[in-house]
Parts: sequence; structure tokens; C-alpha cells
Amino acid sequence: MSDDTPRWFKSSHSSMESACVEVAFAPAVPVLVRDTQNPESAVLGVGTREWSALVTLIADRSG
Repeated sequence: MSDDTPRWFKSSHSSMESACVEVAFAPAVPVLVRDTQNPESAVLGVGTREWSALVTLIADRSG
């Protein structure tokens, strides 16, 4: 695996039965997101500010 290859991970709160996403951090696009059930499908790339805002929003709504 080269240094440019994303290292994908998912939350420890995820399960195989639910709709989950995997996340990777990469040099070209800071945050990559993909569907766990279909990893060969499209990958969404977002900046670190956008990712941080999304994580904060989700955390605030989950209590």
C-alpha cells in the first residue's frame, strides 16, 4: 500500500446491518466518504471544515 492509498475506516458504532459509511483522510482531498456496502461506488470528497461541521451537527442532534 502506497502512502497515497486511502486507509478506510468506519465508526465502532456501525454494524453490518445498518446503512454505514467509511471515511478516509487523504492528502489531495482531506476527507473521503464512501458507502460501506458498496465501496467500489462513488466516493465523496469534502474539506476538513465541512467534515467538522457535519460531525458537530450529528453529535448535537444525537444528544
